[in-house]
Amino acid sequence: MIKNVAVLMGGFSSEKDISFKSGEVIFKNIDKTKYKPFKIIIEKHKWYYTDKNKNEYDVCLNDFSITLENKKIIFDAAFIIIHGSPGEDGLIQSYLELKNIPYTGSNSYVSSLTFNKRDCISVLNKHNIPSAKSVQLNFGQPYSIEKIVSRLGLPCFVKANRSGSSFGVFKVNKKEDLKGYVNQAFDFDNEILIESYLNGIEVSVGVMNYKEEVKVFGITELITENDFFDYDAKYNGKSKEITPANISEKQKKLVSELSIKIYKKLGMKGFTRSEFIIIENEAYFLEINSIPGMTDESIFPKQAKIQGISIKELCNEMLSQALN
Repeated sequence: MIKNVAVLMGGFSSEKDISFKSGEVIFKNIDKTKYKPFKIIIEKHKWYYTDKNKNEYDVCLNDFSITLENKKIIFDAAFIIIHGSPGEDGLIQSYLELKNIPYTGSNSYVSSLTFNKRDCISVLNKHNIPSAKSVQLNFGQPYSIEKIVSRLGLPCFVKANRSGSSFGVFKVNKKEDLKGYVNQAFDFDNEILIESYLNGIEVSVGVMNYKEEVKVFGITELITENDFFDYDAKYNGKSKEITPANISEKQKKLVSELSIKIYKKLGMKGFTRSEFIIIENEAYFLEINSIPGMTDESIFPKQAKIQGISIKELCNEMLSQALN
């Protein structure tokens, strides 16, 4: 029997446009012989289904259903492809858990933890996962620029704590610029993280539990024309993404083992992408994406392709795990 699958896309954050692109890719690649996909747009005050003619039909949140031509359609599962809130921060998972609806990816707690850079780093530090030196600030909290620079040095990075796709991330080269970038980061989140600069090789490691084996799909080296790997570099062609990464076998083994350790220690599910800076034979954790991009420009699908795994196969595996 063909299952009805809600492909959840959109969201509340600056990443919603990327989510729409990822959602289109997932929608096209779901196996239509097993599943009937429906595009479900998630907005702050409205959830709705949109058909091929762009007609809109409200989602009933009482039972997570839509009504088409006087026929109620109940969804058997949800494929979550919302980057940022409410997809990566655990909110949509909490709703689906309350309704007992199967969904793809990590649960609400793990999603919330990994979306919070500060908390995630704190947990992983206890498992001996190295990271940059950092200072945490909350909105309205007094701070000393002198003390921050003394502790972290320059350059350093100011990061919105709960944001993705490098929104709210700023590289600070001069002490007099720090306050301005802190204020800008607070436009994205009321919690920020200021980290020391790590001068090394940036890599992105795709990991997924695929056919009952937690495996590394690929290691991609990130080289940017810009000052760092920002939104412009990620999505406007201002970077090179080299897969497999041009690093030593020892470095590949290091980040592969760390990535799998992180995936298992955090209890993650579905496809993920971990970011590291490699300095000689040490790798420093930056962040992990619980719902990485699946657009044509995205890293994870390219890594899977090199493994000989198509997006259609990824979608099948994700839905199979969710439903079983």
